[in-house]
Amino acid sequence: MKNDRRATSVVALGGLGEVGKNMYVISHNDEIIIIDAGVMFPESELLGVDYVIQDVTYLKQNEKKIKALIITHGHEDHIGGIPFLLQNVEIPIIYAPRVAADLIRKKLEDRSVGYNNIEVYDEKTFIKYKHFQIEFVATTHSIPDSFAIVVHTPNGIIFETGDYKFDLTPIGPMANLHKMADLGKKGVKLLLGESTNALSEGFSKSESLVDEALDDIVSKHHSRLIIATFASNIYRVKHIVETCRKNGRKIVVFGRSMETSIELAMNNGLIEDKSIIIDYNHAKNLKKNEVCILCTGSQGEPLAALSRIANGTHKQITLMPDDLVVFSSNPIPGNAASVNKVINQLYLKGVRVFTNSEFSDIHASGHANAEELKLMLRLIKPEYFMPIHGEYRMLKKHSDMAIACDVNPNNIFICENGDSVELIDGIVKRGPRVQAADVYVDGSRIGDIGSVIIKDRKLMSKDGILVTILNINPTTHELLIKPNITTRGFVLVNENAELINKIERKVSEIVNNSLSSNAYSYTDLRNQIILELHPFINELTGRHPIILPVIMEVKK
Repeated sequence: MKNDRRATSVVALGGLGEVGKNMYVISHNDEIIIIDAGVMFPESELLGVDYVIQDVTYLKQNEKKIKALIITHGHEDHIGGIPFLLQNVEIPIIYAPRVAADLIRKKLEDRSVGYNNIEVYDEKTFIKYKHFQIEFVATTHSIPDSFAIVVHTPNGIIFETGDYKFDLTPIGPMANLHKMADLGKKGVKLLLGESTNALSEGFSKSESLVDEALDDIVSKHHSRLIIATFASNIYRVKHIVETCRKNGRKIVVFGRSMETSIELAMNNGLIEDKSIIIDYNHAKNLKKNEVCILCTGSQGEPLAALSRIANGTHKQITLMPDDLVVFSSNPIPGNAASVNKVINQLYLKGVRVFTNSEFSDIHASGHANAEELKLMLRLIKPEYFMPIHGEYRMLKKHSDMAIACDVNPNNIFICENGDSVELIDGIVKRGPRVQAADVYVDGSRIGDIGSVIIKDRKLMSKDGILVTILNINPTTHELLIKPNITTRGFVLVNENAELINKIERKVSEIVNNSLSSNAYSYTDLRNQIILELHPFINELTGRHPIILPVIMEVKK
């Protein structure tokens, strides 16, 4: 690679100070490569929002420089934003490992996004551009075909770990520790290291321990099994299928994402015996100890299959007293209350429930714990370090580990989305900030949902909405009939006749006063109604509903 004294820039458009929404941009002069394009699922206060994605203004401004989008693996927080990205920015090519490529194609098809330039890579692939040379290192994660990205730049090697763990007895392939060590010997200038499990001490459990625990459960339970797990944890799904096959059980699948994962696993040879998957009508003819229901809902999602089974609203599955429900997962932070609600509903139905605990290894994280993060630091031996993919406390903890592993404290960068670092003249330093706000997706609407709309939705959820319909003669400027008041989420009209009458009289008073002025406009009238009605209603009820005046012109 020719000597080039210009700076190489690394900027995060997502993934810092949060778990999800990963996107990291590496640029040098007239070339840009993007690593990952994930989504983040909204917190409960973001009412009506389906996804949170990156602000891609920076990419749009530099669109002609973009060479490729490179995907580390197929989880939503790394590929979920691709359909939205492609609608806003021209991406010449997407490089993705095999399983991720299949998931991306399915995702684009579901959203009717036309794009056909996806190229599958493996560990032998080598991509070369004018300023960048890119290679890949196999890692172990909870989904097949996961990789770290190695970017050779004019200012040194950048190593982006992707999501990983070090599992010495994995269900799938081993991480390529030798290649990591070789790169460490060559000299890595900057390590971008995922920090998701930085707060968890020790080593993460091996997936093989989960395999043994599930095998023990399946072999010893002699009635119907219901197992809930992450659909995206394809290795877990694979060995649930294999365990059931070994123990003479057929599997019924519920949940669209689980069906997609099963289909993908079959297409990629991860599940070879397709006859083990049956429909529910077939299962009704089998003995209870010959059936396993594999479903979504391990995080207590209200509309997921397990939640509907637990609350008795599932159209096909009715719980039986001797059922055993297995949660092969841990609650994601923020989901504990939802999961506990489902567990309580299951207990109320009289079934047994098995959850992950220190006494039962029925779930293992796909992310590196503290000692594994240290191992990565020791293997790569970076001169500079930037923790990524985690909340601030995770990034800080990971940085402390880097110092313990002999990285110079002055060479560590804890950044926020929009911050950049620059590699130049043998050093790494902070660069200029770029725009990197959250963008909300609501159905097919991207970026139209601002803080004002979210605030209005919170008000409506708490205090409701009040609509006042006015019939006005535009010629005589008179109110023809008394205002029609209707509400949603505020009060029941039939049970609060006196309150509604007071509001009607107040609206009539406001309207008549405004109409007496020749200078009034409908906009002024609407504003005046809102201005005077808010304190009036608050004084009567102590609530602040959203007020929507509707004015209709009626000529006699």
